[in-house]
Amino acid sequence: MSIDRIATAQQSQYFLSQIENASGALNTTQQQIASGDNSTTYAGFGTQTQVLQATMSANSRNSAYQTATSLAVTQADIQDTQLTGLSGLATQLNSAVSTAISTNDPSTLMSQVQSIFNQAVSVLNSQDANGAYIYGGGNDSTPPVNVNSLSQLASLPSVSNAFTNGNNLKSVQVADGQTVTYGVTASSVASGLMQELQNIAQFDQGANGNFTGSTNLSGTQNSFLTGEITAVSTVASNLNNATAQNGDNYSALTNAQTQQSTMATLYSGFISNIQDTNMAQAATQLSLDQTQLQAALQVTATLNNLTLLNFLPPASSIG
Repeated sequence: MSIDRIATAQQSQYFLSQIENASGALNTTQQQIASGDNSTTYAGFGTQTQVLQATMSANSRNSAYQTATSLAVTQADIQDTQLTGLSGLATQLNSAVSTAISTNDPSTLMSQVQSIFNQAVSVLNSQDANGAYIYGGGNDSTPPVNVNSLSQLASLPSVSNAFTNGNNLKSVQVADGQTVTYGVTASSVASGLMQELQNIAQFDQGANGNFTGSTNLSGTQNSFLTGEITAVSTVASNLNNATAQNGDNYSALTNAQTQQSTMATLYSGFISNIQDTNMAQAATQLSLDQTQLQAALQVTATLNNLTLLNFLPPASSIG
């Protein structure tokens, strides 16, 4: 008679399955620790897969909004500086006209008017880092002001002919369903200033002009310049309003940036809670998995080695 092992085939198969399960659990925990992720596939996240995918999609959109908004903030900031400069040029023009009247000396007026024109054109034809004209209004490849000298401006039948910009205002989507308009066109902010520069230049070229060659103001010149003071003051006020509106747009953009940053933190934390491995828990689980595998191996090995001989009394005790 043979002496068989106590373990049956079914018992052996059961304990082998326990070893396989324990080994699989150990491998999974080791992979989580090594990769830092709870799973390398969506299936591994179980019921949280749909939530994870939706959150990652929202986070991706938010990142795109952040990039676009950052560019818009940069341009709005540049516009703020430049619009403030244009407003300052209108104030300079008002001062030049007022000084000519108060001193009864217009001899330097036109040189100042020419300088103001040159500075205004430089601002209005400025370009961004990509070479697009900031005040182009959708026509970004063409300088929005097409005259290069005060005499050219004076020769135009209408000051509107000095502008070649489009009418589209730039805008940016800062969140789902939320857009901020921040663009400004050359004609919308500078038509008034260019009109006053043209008025003065045309008068200077007329029969009663020649401010540079005059040692004092004639009655006609004085009346004309006195009327210009009110008009130029209105231009300066309008430019101040345009600057303030741009400031409001800038504030809206920076507020959107703050909200985007908050959402990015929220999304990242939510994704991390689902996706990233909790190292403290994983380390504890690793120890448990190792213990479980070791126990399964020991029990299986011991059971497979047991036979009826282990339960028989020693030969000397058999009568």
